[in-house]
Amino acid sequence: MKSLYIIRHAKSSWGDFSLPDIERPLNERGKNDAPMMAQRLLDKKISIDVFISSPAKRAHKTCKLFCKEYKKDEESILLLDHLYHAEADTFFKVVSDIDDKFKSAAIFSHNPGITHFVNSLGLDVKIDNMPTCAVFGVNLLSGKWQDFKKGEKAFEFFEYPKLT
Repeated sequence: MKSLYIIRHAKSSWGDFSLPDIERPLNERGKNDAPMMAQRLLDKKISIDVFISSPAKRAHKTCKLFCKEYKKDEESILLLDHLYHAEADTFFKVVSDIDDKFKSAAIFSHNPGITHFVNSLGLDVKIDNMPTCAVFGVNLLSGKWQDFKKGEKAFEFFEYPKLT
């Protein structure tokens, strides 16, 4: 079995409209939400073997904050340019390319693609919108990431900062 955690970046700042979209940083709420959500996963005894992120500043920083809580080296984060504003098919390709030595993976990216992706997984769960710093957990019942798109999957959980 493989476990995938799909994570939308934490709340970003719109304070400087001169910044290109890819350079927008997290705002204070985002800087607080990311460690809190990572801790929620740790409280559930969820391990993450590999961290994969869009190179956008807000997604990468969210990923770094998760790594810090997980006591993982942020230098090990896999930055993939094509996760920046990715469509569902791109997510499937990224997942199928994960090395099978990893039993669990976290992918940090953006809306609307991330919501489209979780809704295309063939599960009974549909999400109207992945809020900032939301985590959607899904298990692949086979042992190979390359089987993810067509393989049997099971919903694990869906959480976001304002869900208490």
